[in-house]
Amino acid sequence: MIRQDFNRIDAKRRNVVDHRKKQFADPSFKETQYPHRLNFYATPPTADITLEQFEQWAIDRLRVLAEIEACSFRNKTPAETATHMKPLLDKYLPLDTNSSSSSQLHAQRQKDHYSHFILRLAFASTEDLRRRFARVETMLFRLRLAADDMRERTAFVQSLNIDWEPVSDEEKREFRVQLAATSSLNYGKKNQQLQEDESWCKVDWDRVPDLVEGRRVFVRAGKAYVPAREQQSMVVSEFTTQLEKSLELTARALPRLDEDDRLTPILNHLSKNFVTPDASYTGTGAAIDGAEMTARNVDNLSQYFPMCMSNLHRTLKRDSKLKHYGRLQYTLFLKGIGLNLEECLLFWRQSFNRMTDDTFNKDYRYNIRHVYGDVGGDSNRRSGGYSPYSCQRILTENAPGTGEAHGCPYRHFNAENLATLLQSSGVNDRSVLQGVQEDNEKKKFHMACNRVFEHIHRNELKRAREDGVMTAAQLETIVHPNEYFKRSYLLKNMGKKQPGGGGGDVKMEG
Repeated sequence: MIRQDFNRIDAKRRNVVDHRKKQFADPSFKETQYPHRLNFYATPPTADITLEQFEQWAIDRLRVLAEIEACSFRNKTPAETATHMKPLLDKYLPLDTNSSSSSQLHAQRQKDHYSHFILRLAFASTEDLRRRFARVETMLFRLRLAADDMRERTAFVQSLNIDWEPVSDEEKREFRVQLAATSSLNYGKKNQQLQEDESWCKVDWDRVPDLVEGRRVFVRAGKAYVPAREQQSMVVSEFTTQLEKSLELTARALPRLDEDDRLTPILNHLSKNFVTPDASYTGTGAAIDGAEMTARNVDNLSQYFPMCMSNLHRTLKRDSKLKHYGRLQYTLFLKGIGLNLEECLLFWRQSFNRMTDDTFNKDYRYNIRHVYGDVGGDSNRRSGGYSPYSCQRILTENAPGTGEAHGCPYRHFNAENLATLLQSSGVNDRSVLQGVQEDNEKKKFHMACNRVFEHIHRNELKRAREDGVMTAAQLETIVHPNEYFKRSYLLKNMGKKQPGGGGGDVKMEG
């Protein structure tokens, strides 16, 4: 006989709130208020958003983080990084100040808040992802903190409730000589007023050993007097510490998300994109103005190809054949640069010159038409066929096997074969080859590709920057083979007259 405990509360019983008190109850899920531009991301968001917002907000933030990481690998100074990132932040992750009185303040800060936590879920699964995410988020926070208004930054720091003791005005006057010495200010009436206007705080000296070592703080009775400008490094350090702890907690909670079949695929996709940011090619598939997109001219255009497509083109010329994934990757690329279906069929027929027409029509013609959306189901025809592969997809899907030429040479070639391929393409600079090898060891394959691009186009890039024809979009890290081709062609033909008597110059486009 089973003993029943009638005192136990039924787990399925609803917790009914008195209807007279319900209107005064504090809701569990509510909109978060954002009084400050900056955020320590200590409180998870609780309001509802759509799945489209969930994915798009995360992708936009991922673009920003990837570009910041690219700046660090290129050894850009903080000033250069800030200049480079400003248009990208304005485009993908804008954050206006309180003084701007913008009507989009709440929406901007909500997107920033949610996108951080979405990526935190995506990148908490492994130690490597957690470490990289914390590093790039810290770089973004430092960038924003340095650009923030002094008054708003001070208000934000004060709202953090960090264990700091503010220095009173009496102490400032009492130790003004010592404070002036440590803050590199010459003591005088003008600088005395400047020093008194600056905010100071006291912390245990062992929390700022780097500042003590550099004699940038005044130490008394075990306390270090830290000026406002040095507090930035302390705030950034506190941000990193809290984020690393939060990522550890998030990693423990991840198994609970396995049952949610809506979010898990999105999060897995985002984590894969951290190898290189995903980018769907935004081109229309139309040929670039001035470029002859015909089957006979593909060989001439191959000088503008990235290494992945250049390798496919050379293999096709040498062997007069490519295996399935190589044909698919190359056909989609040719489609993306503007080669139409008729010219593409002609190109492949001329390239497969060791087979009969019947064999080509039977084994290959239909697949090419299917890629272009000329045949197949209604959805395939309506969508115009397949989209060109991004770097992320080439890196993470269908690794090449024996006898196959598709994939990314920076990832799938060994060091010796990669060096041979680069040298055959005109890259002989020892420092560039060494840099590519280091990028590959760090699994920064897209950075290796961008390094080669910048070396090959170094003269054109210099001229474009000097003439002011490079926009922010053209300075972004290349993460798509078709974008590589477009940028390469425009740079190499910058200022040249278009054929056909058009008389116009080839111009850089977004």
